[in-house]
Amino acid sequence: MDRSKETLIPLYKCLVKPHLEYCCPIWNPHYIKDIKLVEGMQRHATKLIWGMENLHYKERLERLGLMHLGKRRAINGLLHAFKIINGQYDITCPLMTL
Repeated sequence: MDRSKETLIPLYKCLVKPHLEYCCPIWNPHYIKDIKLVEGMQRHATKLIWGMENLHYKERLERLGLMHLGKRRAINGLLHAFKIINGQYDITCPLMTL
C-alpha cells in the first residue's frame, strides 16, 4: 500500500473530508465527544502518511497543508451567515407562500 503524502492527501480530500464537512452549517458538533470523534478521523488519516506517525497533530496539519476541522467549520459558518445577510441565499420557506 502506498502511504505517501501525494497519494493519501488527495484521496482523503476527495473521499473522507466531504463526509466530515457535510451540512456543517446546520449540524455543527457542540459536544466535546462529537468534536473529538469528527476530528479523530482527520487525526487518524494524517497518521497514516509515512513520516508523520510520530509528529504532533498540529505539526502534521501544517506540514500537510490541512486545517483543523473546527476552524474550517467556524469559517464555513461565517461564510454562510454572510451570504444570508447579503441576500445570496433564498431562505423563504415554500410552505409560507401557500
